[in-house]
Amino acid sequence: MTTKENLKAGNSPRHAWAILFAGIFVSAPLLLPAQVSLTTVVDLAQRNSSAVMLANAAVQKAQAALDQTQDAYIPNLAIGSNVGYSHGFPTGQPSVASVTVQSLVLSFSQREYIKAAHTGLDAANLSLKDAREQVALDASTTYIELDTVNRELDAVHQQQSFTENLVRIEQERAEAGIDSDLDLLQARLKFAQLKLRRLHLEARAATLAKQLAVLTGLPLGSLTPDRASIPEIPRVTAGEAPRTLPGIDAASSLARAKRFQAKGDDLAWRRPLIGFGAVYNYDSNELNSYSTYYNNFTPNNVSFGLQITIPFFDFALRAKAKETAADALRATVEAEQAQRQNDVLIAQLTGNLRELDAMAEVSSLNQQIADAQLKAVLTQLELGNGAENGPGAPPQLTPKAEQLARIDERQKFQDALDASLELAKARLGLLRALGHMEDWLHELHAK
Repeated sequence: MTTKENLKAGNSPRHAWAILFAGIFVSAPLLLPAQVSLTTVVDLAQRNSSAVMLANAAVQKAQAALDQTQDAYIPNLAIGSNVGYSHGFPTGQPSVASVTVQSLVLSFSQREYIKAAHTGLDAANLSLKDAREQVALDASTTYIELDTVNRELDAVHQQQSFTENLVRIEQERAEAGIDSDLDLLQARLKFAQLKLRRLHLEARAATLAKQLAVLTGLPLGSLTPDRASIPEIPRVTAGEAPRTLPGIDAASSLARAKRFQAKGDDLAWRRPLIGFGAVYNYDSNELNSYSTYYNNFTPNNVSFGLQITIPFFDFALRAKAKETAADALRATVEAEQAQRQNDVLIAQLTGNLRELDAMAEVSSLNQQIADAQLKAVLTQLELGNGAENGPGAPPQLTPKAEQLARIDERQKFQDALDASLELAKARLGLLRALGHMEDWLHELHAK
């Protein structure tokens, strides 16, 4: 009910406003973002992923295909009826009820088809595992990057505060004739650059938050990263025992399945096929004159036997065998190509990882130096330069030096965060390329 409706119903204005504020306070916790661990994000992403759902559907389809090939040896049972009136010479058997049983007895091709279906199911399961690992990688990198961007945003806000102080100080120094207008313009330029940097980071954070919302299915803005839930990324190198990727194993299994299929199609026109069939009919002479034309009419009739097919001159089967053989060859080449591409990726990531590791070390040292310089500036501002104001004495530091040192320290802090982020992405990518993604998932669940 609206406020007017509450008043018309006899409720007091105080009661109506109480209901309104109660509704706001009840819904407020649902709108506020909450910290969600990386493990939870990965689990939700794997459950919500359309790629995982499609891969799971492919597994179900492969299982059904395997059941279908195996069930060819199980006799199928069909019950029917062919009741109808006829006048004159009967045109069909007057079956009130009929039971038909059919099954495959011997097929050299069917054994290969069953092998192909088994291998196809293995390929589908491997593809499902590969899809889950890819989703885990995407969710992890997005989560870690959003946490890094949020930390950089905090540092930029601090930088802007320090730059505002710097602009105010430069304004006062320019008015006092200590510094030129150029120093003031440079301070304003720095502030504008930080504003641009902040806008860029805010846009990136919004994009990453949207990506996490799409991955997990959670409402946009309902989660914030929990830095404590991010474990250390296992360090692996190309020299360690590499494992094949589930995606590459899936491609290899699919190629084997197609080879089995091709062999089965080739045997289909080279080997005989034997099937079994049996039919029982209960016939009636009530609606026709069947007994007038056929002597010894009996209601119960049974027939059974074997059907042997020798398709030595079936050119359609020969053409199909050539087609599936070509498909098997193509699948084999594609699996080999995927393996070669992954080997190249491993070499590329290994080289990048060494460079990024060195860059992260340099950025960390620069940040530590900037922090030490800031502490030295603060100490000198508090205690003085330790020397008299005679000739050759170092000049006394000013508040301008403090703001510059604080801005520089925050910038070096952001540079270190950027370097750490790129290093984390490279390590996760190498884990994925080397087939060690399960190690990362174990780290997540052990955290």
